[in-house]
Amino acid sequence: MSCEPWGVTREGAAVHLITLTNSSGTTASIATYGATLVRLAFGSPPVDVVLGFDDLAGYLSPHPYLGATIGRFANRIANAEFVLDGVRHRLTRNEAAHSLHGGAVGFDKAVWGLVDARDDAVTLRHVSRDGDQGYPGTLTCTVRYEITGDDVLRIVYEATTDRRTVVSPTNHAYFNLSLDAGATSGRGILDHRLSIDADAFLPVTPDLIPTGEALPVEGTPFDFRRPVSIGDQLDAGSLADPRCREQIRNAGGFDHCFVLNGLEGVLRRAAVLTDPATGRRLEVHTTSPGLQLYTGNRLDGTVRGRGGIGYGRHHALCLETQRFPDAPNQPGFPSAVLDPHDTFSAVTEYRFSLIGR
Repeated sequence: MSCEPWGVTREGAAVHLITLTNSSGTTASIATYGATLVRLAFGSPPVDVVLGFDDLAGYLSPHPYLGATIGRFANRIANAEFVLDGVRHRLTRNEAAHSLHGGAVGFDKAVWGLVDARDDAVTLRHVSRDGDQGYPGTLTCTVRYEITGDDVLRIVYEATTDRRTVVSPTNHAYFNLSLDAGATSGRGILDHRLSIDADAFLPVTPDLIPTGEALPVEGTPFDFRRPVSIGDQLDAGSLADPRCREQIRNAGGFDHCFVLNGLEGVLRRAAVLTDPATGRRLEVHTTSPGLQLYTGNRLDGTVRGRGGIGYGRHHALCLETQRFPDAPNQPGFPSAVLDPHDTFSAVTEYRFSLIGR
């Protein structure tokens, strides 16, 4: 493990970059700014498979949450408000009328404190005060990154509160398993193959707010129950029934939450992503009930990452494990409420391997 100074924020807060390494050379670099996953490299030789910037300056400028820890609440909350125990809480609006990824100044813009660090793991903590971005209660959140000897990056989230509130953290890493071979090819992740262990997905309005329904994936472009090419599924969207066609058109691709099979709180497989060109394979396991698939629809080349590369549309994808979006406003969704006497806990594992090994 190494911990090095990585610059200061505009407010003068010091930021550090912590790098974890296992015996096979797999590395994960985490910045205390936003508890951000800056680099994640595996293989022989190790190849970075997440989008990011060369230095802190990139993360301090506007960007689409590259690698950031998201909170208090991942995804969208409709009209930037919700009612809890009869009290209406108004949140900061940062996506038209809605609140996205915790609001205008979410966890991604906080400098997290270092709790503990060793060769294979680091724990960071952030305290979000009562009223922060409009959320009730003082929330203390920790995120622990651990890299194992068998090339697993495990992320553990825990949170406590002094007042009833809602919480749903996630990590917003953008994955491209062919970055060394395909970073500038224009194909991005369209040739990747993806499977998702979900029999249903959450349709959304044109503003990408869940309608409250859960629709079966069978017979739709949202059926990832067997490995399929992402590009083929996007193409199938143009031939789908009008409702599914509209879903993909409104999002510009996939930007939908899938209802994972199995029980919340039980670590189970959520998705498998492979790149046939390089043989790299990523399995996502989680205790969360939902998985947001985002195919980088809004990347337009204006954000220039490592090496000055412009990240264009479908350059990478996100597999965000989370509670359901807009859950505080959707009585039919599993509750996202955290009580003062409880501890929120969630685990996500990214398991890397090579096909056939």
